[in-house]
Amino acid sequence: MSQLLRRHRDFRLLWCGETAGKFGAAVSTVAMPLVAVSTLHATTFEVALISACGWLPWLLIGLPVGVWVDRLCRRPLMLAAAGTSMVLFAAVPVLARAGGLTLGLLIAVALLTGGSAVLFQTAYSAYLPTLLARADQAEGNAKLHGSASAAQIAGQGAGGLIAQLAGAVNGLFAHAATFLVALLCLLGIRYREPRPAGREGAPRSLTGEVAEGLRLVAGDPWFRTLTLFGAASNLALMGYQSLTAVFLVREVGLPPGAVGGLLAMASTGGIAGAFVVRRTAGRLGTARAILLFELGVPSAALLIPLTAPGAGALLYVAGSFGVSAGVVAGTILKVSFQQSYCPPPLLGRLVASSAFLNYGTLPLGALLGGALGSALGVRTAMWIMTAGVPLAALILFFSPVRTVRDLPVRPAEQESGGPGPGAAERNGAPAHR
Repeated sequence: MSQLLRRHRDFRLLWCGETAGKFGAAVSTVAMPLVAVSTLHATTFEVALISACGWLPWLLIGLPVGVWVDRLCRRPLMLAAAGTSMVLFAAVPVLARAGGLTLGLLIAVALLTGGSAVLFQTAYSAYLPTLLARADQAEGNAKLHGSASAAQIAGQGAGGLIAQLAGAVNGLFAHAATFLVALLCLLGIRYREPRPAGREGAPRSLTGEVAEGLRLVAGDPWFRTLTLFGAASNLALMGYQSLTAVFLVREVGLPPGAVGGLLAMASTGGIAGAFVVRRTAGRLGTARAILLFELGVPSAALLIPLTAPGAGALLYVAGSFGVSAGVVAGTILKVSFQQSYCPPPLLGRLVASSAFLNYGTLPLGALLGGALGSALGVRTAMWIMTAGVPLAALILFFSPVRTVRDLPVRPAEQESGGPGPGAAERNGAPAHR
């Protein structure tokens, strides 16, 4: 066990709860499309629509959620989000057994659990820096993303196996159970963050604080570049990922269990990315490492449309391995940069504003992938969308990121106008997203 995990009980609990949630999310990533394909006999576009609805809440409520997260304590918000998701995912197999599951209800569950995910992820990203000392944040982010990738491997494999043995619908029971684990872990955290200090002067309007977060993203060249890249990259990523179940089942001809196995093998790239990112950034610099992980490594995505039955299925594994490694490593670098560079009082709004633009393109990418798959064929759509992965990274190449070795680190105390205690002082011990 690492020093951070050994000495920081509250971080261990947060780490365990987040890992359990990622395991469940990986199960539902396999189960939800397979429910639509095999149980409800959905069309290609309808399957893509379910994926889109899971991300649509970032466009609908992402910005105000960032303000609420800056105004309120984050842990209660995370508890409410986890409890809501647990109930909703457990309701799907119950409705299916009662004969009441329809495509409309599955879409509604995707929307509502997507809204809970917006609240949880925004609160979680702003909560972690209060729990960990600044010197531990890079290690904490790497561990959280690495374990998330490991959980994704196990979850996708389990999702495929459950779908094969017990039916895709029953896989959602596993997701509901993981949210129960996350709830128990969050309840066990002893640290209580201080209530966010009120602003001096007249109360700020919700619209004014949302605009402040957007100005922060638009006005800073580093935040602006990373956000524009994230938006373009996610459009391409979700465009092909929304077609993956249809592509592997109907185009390649694989059974659901094999689909889960392939997804699990491909997800090992995330563990590899989390394992090498800190050492690579130390040798190359954080800016150069982002270019390597976001432009070079994910270009393997172009292998995915070549996937064929038999040994040709390994092309999917190789392509997705590269994408997963690059995305996880790049995310660790980006999150660590945001947490050190952004003024703490604005971190919730920064996360929500950048996520509004980054994740807002995910439903658009899913709908675009579904439309292209319906109009041109699934394999052709996969070629178009996977080509967009390396093309999106050209935004980073033709930006200030290419001109420096390291991303800047600006002490948050200088930005917020006061010294402020460090996390170690607040927590009494040296502790993502």
